[in-house]
Amino acid sequence: MAEKGYIYIMTNPSFEEYVKIGYATNVQQRLDELNRSTAVPFAFRIYATYEVDSALSDKKLHAILDKLNPDLRSMEEVNGKKRVREFYAMSPEDAYAILEAIAEINGYTHRLKKWKATAEERKEEQIAQEITDAHRERLAPFAFSMCKIAPGETITFACRDNKNDGAVCRVVDDRHVEYNGETWSLSSLAQFLTGKSPLQGPRYFKYNGEWLVDLRHRLEK
Repeated sequence: MAEKGYIYIMTNPSFEEYVKIGYATNVQQRLDELNRSTAVPFAFRIYATYEVDSALSDKKLHAILDKLNPDLRSMEEVNGKKRVREFYAMSPEDAYAILEAIAEINGYTHRLKKWKATAEERKEEQIAQEITDAHRERLAPFAFSMCKIAPGETITFACRDNKNDGAVCRVVDDRHVEYNGETWSLSSLAQFLTGKSPLQGPRYFKYNGEWLVDLRHRLEK
């Protein structure tokens, strides 16, 4: 009798553009194996699992994904040999939707499980996002035009449990705001209002209720 196992979807904030789709008879053991490596800055986490009856199921799934779009899969040539990985350039939501469709077709939706991130995993994802945002800021410093915010419009400082939470400032030009009659860059104003440094200014201000860093990321996509 074939041993039951699981097709898994794993994510890692070290490479947010990819998901890992594979098979294991013991997913937790596989997760522990992956996270013993010191070559990846952040840990893998289980996003979803789908219980299956055959160890070949993940290979079949890989074949389906490759036929749908062969460019999604991580492949490279090293020393004349092709290396094919279990990483796909798609969001975990899209990967889950594929497993969900397969489960529905086979009548096995009860075998599909989406895992809830732990507090530690959420913290790692936040740290990784902050690093990504800081890197993006260094490569292309924030400008209000990136968010389609014109001079004269207002943004709001948002920092829970800070006495300045809700402070409003006016956009002066593409990189500066006016607050209490003085002109500031976002980072310098964030440092002034929080009393901390250094800070990524766009992470501390909202426009129409949306964080500037999220607005920028959404429009860039």
